[in-house]
Amino acid sequence: MLSNLGNGLSKWPLGTLVNMLTVSMGSLIGIALQQIFPADIQSIVFQAVGLGTVLIGIKMALRLPEGYMLIFIFSLIVGGITGQLLRVDLLFNEWSESLKVMLGNAETGFTEGLITAFLLFCIGSMTIVGALEEGISGKRELLLVKSTLDGFTSIALASTYGWGVFFSIIPMFLFQGSITMLAGRLRQVFSAEIIDALSATGGILIIGISVNLLNLGKVTLENLLPSLVVVVILSKMIKKGNKK
Repeated sequence: MLSNLGNGLSKWPLGTLVNMLTVSMGSLIGIALQQIFPADIQSIVFQAVGLGTVLIGIKMALRLPEGYMLIFIFSLIVGGITGQLLRVDLLFNEWSESLKVMLGNAETGFTEGLITAFLLFCIGSMTIVGALEEGISGKRELLLVKSTLDGFTSIALASTYGWGVFFSIIPMFLFQGSITMLAGRLRQVFSAEIIDALSATGGILIIGISVNLLNLGKVTLENLLPSLVVVVILSKMIKKGNKK
């Protein structure tokens, strides 16, 4: 009976569930700090998070593999056009507004906080490799390290964005948890080069977050999210073409 229980638990993305817990706890601390900080402190925290986000985005973008520049640019263009045609921003806004009404929340940055947290927590090599490792071999060490880092990061993000960061655990579970549960099939998709190309694309979107945070312009991140799917598809197609 105990062995059956163990086998049942092993099928669950426990690393992702721990990650969700640390982000939830960090978000609650950040939200509490948001209530305490005066407006001038909130403003400087906002700028600090924006500057820190620039560095995170640059480090991720520099992971772009050699020879992938055209795929990278084309993925952003095709993904952006696709997102604009599908009006992904409206879908996100409708979903987040429904969630806000249900919660009685009036924060203006709710959607932006959710998307920002999702990109920072879920689009990167540590997420994909960690989730694949858990699904294939049951190793959770990488996801546990990631969970600790995300927990501290969520404090800063939630002190800036509020409850949107807390509810990023929903897309986190859907994305990261799905990779773990489908690891046997997805390991055929996520080669090292494709993971790096995906991380680089996510890095550029994270730089877009910093542009918004620092009021340097307005990047419609929601409509650029399909780029993350396009870069995987194009990278996979190129790899198959090269093998032939």
